[in-house]
Amino acid sequence: MSRPFEPAAPSHPPSPAGQEAPAWILKLDIPVQTTAQGPLAGLRFAVKDNVDVQGLPTTAACPAFAHTPSQSAEVVRRLLDAGACLLGKTNLDQFACGLNGTRSPYGAVPNALNPSYVSGGSSSGSAHVVATGEADFALGTDTAGSGRVPAGLNNIVGLKPSRGLISTRGILPAAQSVDVVSIFARTVQQAWQVLLCARGHDAADPYSRHLSLDVRPLPARFRFGVPAALEFFGDAHAAAAFDQAVERLSALGGTAVPIDYQPLAQAADLLYGSALVAERYAAIRPFFDAHAQEVIEPVRSIIEAGRRYSAADVFEARTRLQALAQQVAPMWHDIDLLLVPTAPTHYTISQMRDDPVRLNRQLGHYTNFVNLLDYAALSVPSALDERGLAHGITLIGPCGSDWRLAQLGARYHAATGLNQGATSEPVSHDIPLAVPEDGGPWVQVAVVGAHLSGMPLNAQLTERGGRLLRRVRTAACYRLFALPESTPPKPGLLRVDAQQGHAIELEVWQMPACAYGSFVALIPAPLGIGTLELEDGTRVQGFLCEPQALSSAEDISAFGGWRAYIHNRQQATA
Repeated sequence: MSRPFEPAAPSHPPSPAGQEAPAWILKLDIPVQTTAQGPLAGLRFAVKDNVDVQGLPTTAACPAFAHTPSQSAEVVRRLLDAGACLLGKTNLDQFACGLNGTRSPYGAVPNALNPSYVSGGSSSGSAHVVATGEADFALGTDTAGSGRVPAGLNNIVGLKPSRGLISTRGILPAAQSVDVVSIFARTVQQAWQVLLCARGHDAADPYSRHLSLDVRPLPARFRFGVPAALEFFGDAHAAAAFDQAVERLSALGGTAVPIDYQPLAQAADLLYGSALVAERYAAIRPFFDAHAQEVIEPVRSIIEAGRRYSAADVFEARTRLQALAQQVAPMWHDIDLLLVPTAPTHYTISQMRDDPVRLNRQLGHYTNFVNLLDYAALSVPSALDERGLAHGITLIGPCGSDWRLAQLGARYHAATGLNQGATSEPVSHDIPLAVPEDGGPWVQVAVVGAHLSGMPLNAQLTERGGRLLRRVRTAACYRLFALPESTPPKPGLLRVDAQQGHAIELEVWQMPACAYGSFVALIPAPLGIGTLELEDGTRVQGFLCEPQALSSAEDISAFGGWRAYIHNRQQATA
């Protein structure tokens, strides 16, 4: 029997009723400490069995490798501290080496929607238990696509963060310099909530980084790259599903831009076809040198290949990778994100066992380059075909674009009308994504007219990641004027003597400093940015008007604000 949940011992402890637990559920022999409260309280999660949990064997799907760690991986600790409840560990392609889910002595993990087909790997069990609803979310790892391919094949979300955003301390690496912890969930919102709790710099992790995320939403009209030459290995269902995805993303405001995929494919080939594969051997070198025969095929041959390269070969391969990174960098001048199929096709478990290397490589056609080139990625469900099989898309962006991709991914997922995973629960349309607090530095700006909430130019704030902080009034030393011949209608705010002034209603917004320059560049004369004094005595940057432009303008100060003036004018013309 296939085991999405991998046993940590030869037999399971009995359930409270004295009955043997189901084969896919792990009953822990030790208490897993968690908090009763926190942002993840009430959520159940599982972890891939290359992730350490204190007191529980880590096998990486190789029984001879099993050892029991004295402490949990840093990411597990963070999730427990956030209130999540750990259920157990999940099956995987041995040593996280594979993209199909059949390379395990514990058995192949079936696709959650059609058990004749592969689940995708190497994070096979993690994807399965999320898709079936046995866990609310699960951790995987991703080197070449292991956090994305299983998501795409099981109709769930696979969030592959920017490298270094989540600590990998306490996780057995496949290729440590490019590995990331991935998150499986049934919705983008859930995956994002987990990321916010899991992320954070860890000085004890050699590859952890201080990363500030780009919190500027994509423009209302954005551009997404699509490979000019697409490969589906003869799968007409997958090709049709991707055509539909391009149309759906275009309906959400995108414009498809053909891109040359060859440099990305060449970068992808380096992962297994160059000296970079030596990093897989380095990850388990002492064990492999002593126990190579305990490693199953084709995993053994893949890791064995890493032995034959010299240090000079590795530097040569890394230089080649850097050259390809330079070659593809201009692509981001023309597009906001890249769209690819998560996997180009589906294979049955039988097909994969008959041709395990070639078919596995094909599953990674659109994934292998992402970590090598330091990109962020998000796999989102897109369609179900007549066979009941899922087709996912992956949104890819530069390092740090995780929030932007998640914002678009949540909108896209809602637009599909699909249910969550293999469950009957629909995707919600109205759950906003939290903005990470360290996405700044931030700048505050006060607006008094067409940029107010609900007004015609408010999108200039929101599309740059602007957030409304508060509604307040100025000190009573300003006058407000309706500017003539202004489209859309705009007011001008002028500071005057206190004896002649009024308190004027305004909104204070916050936006990332990196977006502030482009916002100010949109402000037309005679308006500009100056320093406003608020009713409570504090000061903030905000809109002011040049005095000479107001000689023929209507003084509307008595209304106390632009919104009241516009409402009065609408009532008068109704």
